[in-house]
Amino acid sequence: MDSKNVTVIGLQWGDEGKGKVVDAVARSCRYVVRFCGGANAGHSVHVAGERFALHLVPCGILHPGVVNVIGNGVAYDPAVGLAEVLELRKRGVAVGPENFRLSASAHLVMPWHKLQDSLIEQSLGDAKIGTTGRGIGPCYADKALRFAALRLGDLVRPEEFRAKLAAVAKFKSHALGALYGAQPFDAGKIAAEYLDYGRQLAPMVCDTGALLREAVRKGEKVLFEGGQGSMLDVDHGTYPFVTSSSVTACGVPAGAGVPPRAVGYVVGVAKGYTSRVGSGPFPTEQDNEVGRKIRERGKEYGTTTGRPRRCGWLDALAVRYAADLCGVDELALSLLMDGPGEISTLRICTAYELDGKTHAEYDPSLPLERVRCVYEDLPCWKASIGPARRFGDLPAEARAYVNRVEQLIGRPVGLISVGPDREQTVRHHTRLEGLD
Repeated sequence: MDSKNVTVIGLQWGDEGKGKVVDAVARSCRYVVRFCGGANAGHSVHVAGERFALHLVPCGILHPGVVNVIGNGVAYDPAVGLAEVLELRKRGVAVGPENFRLSASAHLVMPWHKLQDSLIEQSLGDAKIGTTGRGIGPCYADKALRFAALRLGDLVRPEEFRAKLAAVAKFKSHALGALYGAQPFDAGKIAAEYLDYGRQLAPMVCDTGALLREAVRKGEKVLFEGGQGSMLDVDHGTYPFVTSSSVTACGVPAGAGVPPRAVGYVVGVAKGYTSRVGSGPFPTEQDNEVGRKIRERGKEYGTTTGRPRRCGWLDALAVRYAADLCGVDELALSLLMDGPGEISTLRICTAYELDGKTHAEYDPSLPLERVRCVYEDLPCWKASIGPARRFGDLPAEARAYVNRVEQLIGRPVGLISVGPDREQTVRHHTRLEGLD
């Protein structure tokens, strides 16, 4: 590889299994960096039968000697973040300044952001976006507004923070009161709560951009951990049913404060089928018994919200589009069905039909709610794939499915996840180093 650095990106609508891939690669890295999103992300890692559900702390926290970084592009909720740190410590995971650093430039999720998120969704009725209600969108909106934004670095300057918070709380009280009849915010109470968070987090707050640029200059290995999936990107996803940040590999330089060349080798993670949480178009969705079977087989319930995910067949057009956009070098294929039972045929969408015209490539401007999917059918395997550790251990039908995915997406499948645990991974055409 030309660069030691690795970027792990989801290629669908999130929940692709990025956490397991990040965990596998992180053991050979010096830094693992979150560069986008907030507590709306959820990565699950299984270690020795124990499940860790991480929302703000990068997945590298489970490896000694790895420095985990929250970049400036993250919308950071200190209440959620600190609770997660304390829970990890309670479970015997070391978390402190030596292995966890927070960008002073990361924007703070405030109480009014969560309230505003909820009130807007309620007011939209059937047209709601389907947010997680964590205040992420309103936080990013205030980041763009500038005068209404507060950042992590503000917490280490108490008097300045109180003054800024008082002004913003007054503005938010007037705005949300006028629009929704919301009660005014108690600026003093909020300031006391957040300054206590700041006191506990202060040893870990720094200029993470400078830290990472120095690491890049020295040639230390950095892993950039994507949140959500590329089809939820605010610029390139199924707008407006998207998240509020740049979650593709294109967002790494701005969200981490590093030069574009630092992105390095890009691994795109995709499921063997497709799932989506919340509203928005989903061409291959199976809102039927097949979709229910996929959901139950894959335990498709949100790590962050617990909501049941919408499920359907693999959409090769969407995955190829995301892979092209992110400059993906190799694929990691997760959640191949294990012991699929009653599902005897797997389907892959290879084209869309709309108004009598066939579209072989994904086009963001298409009205996806009206397209009809053109499917290619492949036989499903009957044997369990959980024990497989080599490509040759997989049933012939599973190998054929992986080979067809490679052909349709135009990238090699480097890793194949055959179960949730760390060791349940088949190395295929990977060029990743340090996985042993």
